[in-house]
Amino acid sequence: MKLDLLVMTVHPDDAELGAGGTIAKYVAEGKTVGIIDLTRGELGTRGTAETRRDEAEKAASILGVHMRENLALRDGFFRNDEESQLQIIRAVRKYQPEIVITNALDDRHPDHGRASVLVNDALFLSGLRRIATTLDGKEQEAFRPRLQLQLIQDKYIQPDILMDITAFWSIKEKAILAYTTQFNAVADDAEPQTYISNPDFMESTKGRAAELGRSIQVRYAEGFTARKILGVTDLFHLI
Repeated sequence: MKLDLLVMTVHPDDAELGAGGTIAKYVAEGKTVGIIDLTRGELGTRGTAETRRDEAEKAASILGVHMRENLALRDGFFRNDEESQLQIIRAVRKYQPEIVITNALDDRHPDHGRASVLVNDALFLSGLRRIATTLDGKEQEAFRPRLQLQLIQDKYIQPDILMDITAFWSIKEKAILAYTTQFNAVADDAEPQTYISNPDFMESTKGRAAELGRSIQVRYAEGFTARKILGVTDLFHLI
């Protein structure tokens, strides 16, 4: 299956939080969209790797994505090494996405920035034909996506581009809240409360989307950064 858009992020729920509206928008427009989680999120304070897996599947169904996989790198301890890079290279060559969105360049959670660098390096190497990889016993062709973008996550980073997600906010919100162990915990929850389990976190997520939307005169938006200068073919399509 060839993908138009692949969101490749380190923890289950990163894709929904940072790009859930964009994912839903392109699914609705008929694009082929997928998610690859690098880890199972097994170090999370709340829930387990198994509950995160089930929640990720539910969120994927809400978003309507065409595939979701997990590379099962070690949460918190993955490295930008040959083994990890090759796992990503195989996945990228398998799905040949036109666009890849990954984690923030720098963020409060150290996994986010490290994952962004890992994916960036692997995407470049994926385009080198002398790096040999196989899938199901067949040699894969070299492939490099034409565009890579990064999320804006907990730390505010000035976006290079904004996506209007006003019509898809409700889908994004439902996909986030599919992670019932992680978000909007009740006061008497038996598990430890965390920064993201407090209901205020969802309010701030909505506020961030509204703040970004205000910059382009829409209700809600998601922001992304790029490692290169972006170009357009038609100025009249900008908002």
